[in-house]
Amino acid sequence: MNPNSAIHREVFADRRRKFMAAIGEAVAILPSAPVALRSGDVEFIYRQDNDLYYLTGFDEPEAIVLFAPGQADDFIMFVRPRDKERETWTGRRAGIEGALADYGARKAYTIDEFDRIASRIIDLAERIYFPLGVNPKIEARVLEMVKAGGAMRPRTGRGPNALLDPREIIHEMRLFKRPEEVAAMRQAIAISRSAHEAAMRQARGGMMEWEIEALVNYTFRKQGSAGPSYPSIIASGPNAATLHYINNDREMRTGELMLIDAGCEYGFYASDVTRTFPIGARFSPLQRDLYEIVLAAQLKAIDTIRPGVTFDEPHDAAVRVLVDGMRHLGLLKEPVEEILQKGLFHRFYMHRTSHWLGMDVHDVGLYRLNGQSRTLEPGMVLTAEPGIYIAPDNEAAPEEFRGIGIRIEDDVMVTAEGHEVLTASVPKSVAEIEALTIG
Repeated sequence: MNPNSAIHREVFADRRRKFMAAIGEAVAILPSAPVALRSGDVEFIYRQDNDLYYLTGFDEPEAIVLFAPGQADDFIMFVRPRDKERETWTGRRAGIEGALADYGARKAYTIDEFDRIASRIIDLAERIYFPLGVNPKIEARVLEMVKAGGAMRPRTGRGPNALLDPREIIHEMRLFKRPEEVAAMRQAIAISRSAHEAAMRQARGGMMEWEIEALVNYTFRKQGSAGPSYPSIIASGPNAATLHYINNDREMRTGELMLIDAGCEYGFYASDVTRTFPIGARFSPLQRDLYEIVLAAQLKAIDTIRPGVTFDEPHDAAVRVLVDGMRHLGLLKEPVEEILQKGLFHRFYMHRTSHWLGMDVHDVGLYRLNGQSRTLEPGMVLTAEPGIYIAPDNEAAPEEFRGIGIRIEDDVMVTAEGHEVLTASVPKSVAEIEALTIG
């Protein structure tokens, strides 16, 4: 990768300072994500562990970072050595020199020196922070060192007596987005907007879903993103009633609804956008009725988002609008309170309205504190994505509704004054959509 700019280096350094202040006199060890095989000896494109990247900006595999607050060498990196022959095949490595010069490490060593250096530091620490389940190979080595150091504690009075998870601290930090993080998300959203608009313009009956998938993903890469934040959902007709449909292999038909759930990643930050539109046509009256119910529910959920409300409140607000709409159209007939109490709306709306968004599309951060729904605060970013899904074989619905799926999703940032819809520029009103689908 290109070395981070001085500004970015300072951002990562500030994050490290906050993290080390939180762990006190403990030692924290973070492993890189392992390389994953696609098949045979073909690897997936490498993606660094988000927590390691968040604190360092380092995106190479086979790396470990060690934090030891209070010590002169409080930030140590273990990385692959420079290797001219290997770099001919797989690209330039940062090496020890780059770890020091470009990433701010106090000390740097090759990865094969980790056990020798880290064991001495672990032997002196009482508390060790290490994330289990990230990299099994490195995990086994760290646990062996912690075990050995702890075994000496009765004799020396020093050594680890607690193994803790650093993600509780890092994920709380990641939940609150700084301006540079929001800027990356805005860029991801701008690119995603182009992809959705292109799909609305070009989707026509007789095309295959994968053609639109190719268009969406091409737009992501052409405009500089790393690619999709998650497998793009290109669901036409009855496929839109499958929540995570990713086969994208059906022939589209003019006048059917198409649900596209697709967002790109930029600078390690995700966007997450869903739009539903008629293929090469206007909405039919029935489609429009259903669409406007979902849109009203989404607008109500968004309007609810502001500091001081709980995470659950936008969902509850959206559900009430959906239930009223379902009753109006005859999808549900029971009294409102009975529908809510018994969850009868789950026949047609079976997921939550929101999730955190950031470096992961379903980003980290606790949704509940002390058993209660978490209160929203400025800097949090969450989605608002209600929907109605009526499978072709759903006999609970009148026949004319079957095979329709609608979801509308925006990315919303909580601000001091209320909220900002980061994806507001992506067309979603009936008029905006039809201007593209029949233009």
